[in-house]
Amino acid sequence: MSEKKKIFYVVNVDWFFISHRLPLAIAMKNKGFDVFLLARDTGRRSEIEECGIHFLNVDFDRAGKNPLKELKVIAHLTNLFAKYQPNIIHNVTIKPVLYGSLAARLNRGKNFKIFNAISGLGYNFINGRNGLVQKILKGLMQLAYSGNVQFIFQNPDDISLYKTMGFLDRGNYKLIKGAGVDETIFSYKQPVTTGRIKVVVTARMLYDKGIVEFIDAANLLKINWENKAVFVLAGDIDDHNPSGISESELQRMLIPGYIEWIGHQKDVRPLLEEADIVCLPSYREGLPKSLIEAMAVGRPIVTTNVPGCKECVEHEVNGYLVPAKDHVALAEALGKLLSDKDSREKMGRLSREKMVEELSLKKVISSTFEYYGLHE
Repeated sequence: MSEKKKIFYVVNVDWFFISHRLPLAIAMKNKGFDVFLLARDTGRRSEIEECGIHFLNVDFDRAGKNPLKELKVIAHLTNLFAKYQPNIIHNVTIKPVLYGSLAARLNRGKNFKIFNAISGLGYNFINGRNGLVQKILKGLMQLAYSGNVQFIFQNPDDISLYKTMGFLDRGNYKLIKGAGVDETIFSYKQPVTTGRIKVVVTARMLYDKGIVEFIDAANLLKINWENKAVFVLAGDIDDHNPSGISESELQRMLIPGYIEWIGHQKDVRPLLEEADIVCLPSYREGLPKSLIEAMAVGRPIVTTNVPGCKECVEHEVNGYLVPAKDHVALAEALGKLLSDKDSREKMGRLSREKMVEELSLKKVISSTFEYYGLHE
């Protein structure tokens, strides 16, 4: 009997894998592959192993700045690749993509198929940042990507950027829109407004997600909407991200009963079903799963006209696109939807249609299998 083929998913942390790649990994297991996750264990290892996926702990530090520790991570990956000899290596997010590609190059002569999923560009490439760290990263990327690697992009803007940086001169890439959402689990729900109109953001509490702009927009709307609407922030504090907002700072910006923070929600479906409007004023994304989930449930979207976010909205059809970092324009767009129930319902139905046609999990898995070179 021939040995099962192996696929490695290299991801920074276990919870991101669960939220963004677990269904794909299970589909590969059902395809007959031995599936491994290489990630930092933050306490959710058992959930992953219960799905029949092998877990290899790798000490990724998302904010890591200690060169010796970072080199140890690359060495660890290099050794794991050599030991297990995976047929396919699928790296996800900027640091695993970079370190996984370097580790594969260090295994000279090994015939790995490398797929690098670019889900956004990370802190150092957002908000006009162009410092020393970005220059070092670009140099490492030049080294890592000079091997035989394939790229998966979630939006056309990131493709253009990588072409500009010289990484895509061999046509070694494919556009696959997002991580996908299961349209049967996130099914359309007719909005039922009970009491105040609910405007929801589901995201980590980061400056780069536009959290402050969302709060500022709510404050602009307060004079007309304080007793008629509630603005809800749902997501974790992220102390490991340089763009993170501290809990104490966030608490100072809240207004009980009007601007609320409810923390991380393990299952966001009930929250989205209760929502009337979903918002994400981010500065840049790969393609935000949070918006795809909201579209699947059938909610109008207000988001920024930036890479990743703009793929989710056709302006004035299923929502509104506004400039990044512009809380006045954000407030204006939210105000239009707050004032018009019929528009909210119509745009929500069109969100659902757009999601099913373009962004479903079934499409993502099918496109990924095709890129792996597998037949369904």
